[in-house]
Amino acid sequence: MSDILGTRMVSDGRTARQIFEEVMANPARTKFGFGEKLAIVNVDFQNAYTRIDQYKTAYETDPRQIEYVNIISDLARAKGMPVIWTHVAYVEDASDAGVWGTRTNTPDSLQNIKYGSDRHAFDDRCRIDASDIIYDKRMPSAFFETPLQSLLVWHKVDTVVVTGGSTSGCIRATAVDSLSRGYRTIVPIETCADKHESYHFANLTDLQLKYADVEPVQTVIDWLEAR
Repeated sequence: MSDILGTRMVSDGRTARQIFEEVMANPARTKFGFGEKLAIVNVDFQNAYTRIDQYKTAYETDPRQIEYVNIISDLARAKGMPVIWTHVAYVEDASDAGVWGTRTNTPDSLQNIKYGSDRHAFDDRCRIDASDIIYDKRMPSAFFETPLQSLLVWHKVDTVVVTGGSTSGCIRATAVDSLSRGYRTIVPIETCADKHESYHFANLTDLQLKYADVEPVQTVIDWLEAR
């Protein structure tokens, strides 16, 4: 007779932040690690999601988020490694938003981010170089219906560093797609953001346990500087 026992869902009063900190403090935490060549994929650093002084759809977790993203993007570029930026927009009638655009229809709704609008524009604090790759996307993952996979293959990338927002949405979706395509996947903690700390830390925990190496941004900086 089998002696295998299941596990009931735990509810023990710990916050999402506390669980994340415990996971990260585990000395036996296993990692995928870095490979030989990485790409930085900066997801949706557009005004709709970064300018908390202008848009209620925007969010901020670490006030230095964009500064850190600029640092690792500059380092990757200097080492001949690709830097990719994505942002979201839809055509005027939102017919390319699909079912994702049907829940609400207000000026702040996702499907009402129009091409060429201020909400679509990248935050001007981002240092985007002429050599960087820019993709428009319509769904959460940076891989979905973009040329990202082909670009990574061409550059012989084996490691994908994912930054941006939201942690519970487009970061998670991109990281899961990255792992599913066989890439070592890194999510630097200070470079992603969400609207509420419970979403942010719960998803960082899940990413670390299953899909990615969740690391301090300094870990990425150190690796790049050592190349």
